[in-house]
Amino acid sequence: MALVQNLGTGRRKTAVARVFLRSGKGDITVNGRPIEHYFPSEAARTLVRQPLLAAEVADKFDVLILCNGGGYNGQAGAARLGIARALVEFNLELRPKLKSLGLLTRDAREHERKKYGQKGARKRFQFSKR
Repeated sequence: MALVQNLGTGRRKTAVARVFLRSGKGDITVNGRPIEHYFPSEAARTLVRQPLLAAEVADKFDVLILCNGGGYNGQAGAARLGIARALVEFNLELRPKLKSLGLLTRDAREHERKKYGQKGARKRFQFSKR
């Protein structure tokens, strides 16, 4: 018997998450570790679970997430988008609900580079008239 799984890719800042949805009992594994051990904050864990709770399928799928790049907040956001996309691939009827909650929208905000002759991306050095 072939393994039936749905795939979703999520990106946020510089983080990329590949998500595999498999039928199971609700285990979430991130890079081979349980979600409680991988994401230190409860806010990040809630962010990851958001699409599953919105679609009311939190206990029907085992979620395998492979994350790389960025920090853990970016990775949590990437995982959220990946799970939402995988759920839409599983059942197209979930799309309107997930879309209305904003879970299928890619957050396009990226880090802006520091410019030469300046203190940061936008901040200038203090101007002195005299």
